[in-house]
Amino acid sequence: MDCGIIASKTVLLLLSLIFWAAGSALAYVGAYVISSYKNFDDFRVDKYSVIPAAIIIAVAVVMFIIGIIGCCATLRESKVGLGFFLLLILLMFAAEVTAFVFGIIYKGRINGDLEKTMNEVFDKYGDESETRAVDYLQTQLECCGVLNYTDWSSRPWFSSHNNSVPHSCCKANTTCTGQFNHPEVLNTHGCKTKLEELLQNVLTYAMFVIMGFAIIKFFGMISICVIACRSSRNDYQPLYS
Repeated sequence: MDCGIIASKTVLLLLSLIFWAAGSALAYVGAYVISSYKNFDDFRVDKYSVIPAAIIIAVAVVMFIIGIIGCCATLRESKVGLGFFLLLILLMFAAEVTAFVFGIIYKGRINGDLEKTMNEVFDKYGDESETRAVDYLQTQLECCGVLNYTDWSSRPWFSSHNNSVPHSCCKANTTCTGQFNHPEVLNTHGCKTKLEELLQNVLTYAMFVIMGFAIIKFFGMISICVIACRSSRNDYQPLYS
């Protein structure tokens, strides 16, 4: 039996199994990206930045179905099934390339007007929604203020609370009152830079995952083409013979 055919069929079977595992992984990545952006929704992060994540989740759902089709088509040696499998892989490949391009485009748009919108939210600290958003941001990212902790001196909340910053600015496991005269117990770095870095890293992680699975699909398409070429000469062989 031709080693090329054996290798191609084996690759397709493994690819089908990988589709199921990849579908789960992509679903997790997409949900993680959306969740990360949603956590900071009050700061009006560009909504279009979640487009790559939405595409990833849609791709993940389809991947489960494709995995079943690919496995059955390979085992049954169906030309129609393999052709359909190839078409689906091509569509998935195109979707992942699209997601990758969107990721590159919107990776550069994360900064945008982030500083302006963050200042607006920090100025409204004291209102329930804004307070919850700022406290979550400062606690999770271990930061204080937009550019640095001294930003709070210009906020309405600062002057009305004995010239102190919110307790969410305090370092963990310290006795802290939020007073400026004890900066050693405060997270002095600003939140804007850290938030930008977080969102950039999340999107970069998603783009690497997309690229990895796109490469796998590329090898799958080559395998199908190898089998199709042999099939056209009427010597398509079972995987086990």
